[in-house]
Amino acid sequence: MYFRALNRIFTKFSFTNKCETALYTRSMACSRYEYVKSYEQDDKILPNVWIVIRVDGKKFHKFANAHKFEKPNDENALNVMNAAGIAVMEEFRDIVLGYGQSDEYSFVFRKDTSAFKRRAAKLLSYVTSMFTSSYVLSWSQWMQRPLSYAPCFDGRIVLYPSDENLRDYLSWRQADVHVNNLYNTAFWKLVLESGLTNQQAEERLRGTLSSDKNELLFQEFGINYNTLPAMYRKGTILLRKRVVIGSQDEQKGRQAIVPIHEDLIGNEFWKQHTEILGKYVPGKYVVSSLNRHLERQLAKQLEKEATIAEI
Repeated sequence: MYFRALNRIFTKFSFTNKCETALYTRSMACSRYEYVKSYEQDDKILPNVWIVIRVDGKKFHKFANAHKFEKPNDENALNVMNAAGIAVMEEFRDIVLGYGQSDEYSFVFRKDTSAFKRRAAKLLSYVTSMFTSSYVLSWSQWMQRPLSYAPCFDGRIVLYPSDENLRDYLSWRQADVHVNNLYNTAFWKLVLESGLTNQQAEERLRGTLSSDKNELLFQEFGINYNTLPAMYRKGTILLRKRVVIGSQDEQKGRQAIVPIHEDLIGNEFWKQHTEILGKYVPGKYVVSSLNRHLERQLAKQLEKEATIAEI
């Protein structure tokens, strides 16, 4: 009995000693190598500034040609972009506005966001990778042609200290939509319907003003540019809203991320959507009837919420 008890004590002591030795060794190892952490740069973003993250497609002309996007605008391809933008806003509730056009999307974070402790690298990498993966997952929901290869998006962070700076940034991006889409609409009409080569179309449009392109579209193709779909002319604005359909009780409205296509350069937009720059409480969005695209996008959001709730 004495020797058996002595053996148990020895075994316990030996086990404890081994554990302490292992912990000590690991501690020494950490102490030896953790100096490398000192090379990490402090990339915490300044407080009280608007954080804008913009993602852009890499070599997207090649990607669009490989997947036979319609010219000058592919409605379904734009909806894939919008679906990816919505997925990012679902993940980050501190994003108050998303703005997309062509192969780019901008996301505006609240000034006081504390997401990822405001670390620039974390925010940028998360948003860019989330957008890219969501684009791939959303592809089959909108496009008939299978995805030949994965797209690539890069990202950047820009900080804007004032509300005026932020508005000017978004106005710049929407003005860019108008300039590019007007040119592309005229260019592809000349190529696809008038039979001009790309070079001939470029020469025809070189040095023309917006009024000239509008006149060309109307006189030669019977197109009033202002009647083309607003998504092509103004891009897509994503806002978090409490959606009320028709005469539905306002209290039954469901919160969702709504894609709208409005002029955000003028003051009227900012008066109507005061929650963007003011206290962030999602405003009300009343629709008399849903168009098919909005209906699909809202249905997917509500379905996702229900799935998460069940889990």
